[in-house]
Amino acid sequence: MKKTERVRQLVSAPPTDEDLKHQTEKGWKLVAIEWEREVETSESQLPSQVPFGLRIEPETQSLEENPEEREILVQLMELLVQEGSYARIADEINRRGYRTRQGTRWTPISVFEMLPRLIEVGPYLFRSSEWEKRRQHSVAR
Repeated sequence: MKKTERVRQLVSAPPTDEDLKHQTEKGWKLVAIEWEREVETSESQLPSQVPFGLRIEPETQSLEENPEEREILVQLMELLVQEGSYARIADEINRRGYRTRQGTRWTPISVFEMLPRLIEVGPYLFRSSEWEKRRQHSVAR
């Protein structure tokens, strides 16, 4: 059984014909070239799409927590932990009066589309004292 071995080699100059010949003689074949360069950017440049749960602070043009969207993230996380279906989660989050960023009702698809963001913020939510209080409250019920 054969296995493909890969090696990433950092270089400070383009490879010479001798470098390529030497590697080929050792059984390697060239499969990719990666290019990079430095470009000037503005430090104040913000992402074109602000992640759910954050907003642009008007005065400093920096990202800050959006309390309303953060609460929606917490609610979605709680409902997911309770192992509800996406349809049931959408119905419940709508019943609680929450809307998407576009102001529309939540659907099973919009709940599903939030999963990557929930995975991203989950570790921070689970470590928060607020999450611990909510968890104790739900266990006491």
